[in-house]
Amino acid sequence: MGRWTGTWLSGPGAAGASLRPAGRWRGDRLGLPEAGPGSIAGFGPRLGAVCVDLVVAGLIGALGNVVAGDPSPSLRQATGVAALLLIYTTLLPTAGQTFGMRLVRLRVIRLADGRPLGFGRAFLRGVLVILTIPALFTDRDGRGLHDKAVGSAVVRA
Repeated sequence: MGRWTGTWLSGPGAAGASLRPAGRWRGDRLGLPEAGPGSIAGFGPRLGAVCVDLVVAGLIGALGNVVAGDPSPSLRQATGVAALLLIYTTLLPTAGQTFGMRLVRLRVIRLADGRPLGFGRAFLRGVLVILTIPALFTDRDGRGLHDKAVGSAVVRA
C-alpha cells in the first residue's frame, strides 16, 4: 500500500477529491474550449505575464522619476503604480493584451462577445489587479474577482 504524503495544505486534490465534475474543464461553463486558443489560461502563464508587466511598469516609473528630478518617496511609488494602470487601461482595450500577456501568448476577452475590454472596464480591472487581493481569489474556471467584476476572462491567444 502506497504512502499518502499530502497534507491539508495540499488541498482537496491531495485526497483524490476534485472540485470539477468528470468530463468538465476550466471554462466549460463559460462556453470556452478545453485546450488551445480561446481556452482559459493557467496560473503560471498569468503570473509570468504580471511579472513582466510589473518590470515594464517599474522601468516606466523610473523614467518618470528621472524626469521629475528628485521626487518624494510616495511620488516614486505612485509613478510605478500609475504606469501599471496606464498599461492596463491603454493596451487591453486596443490590443487585448499587455506586454507580458503578449510574451506568454495570452489575451483578455469580454465573455459576452469575445472582444477586447472597453476603456472603463480595463481601468476597473487594472485598479483591482493593483489591489492584488481580488486577483488572488479565483473560481473553478480560473477567473479572479477582477475578471468577474468586469465580465472578462484571460485566455490563450
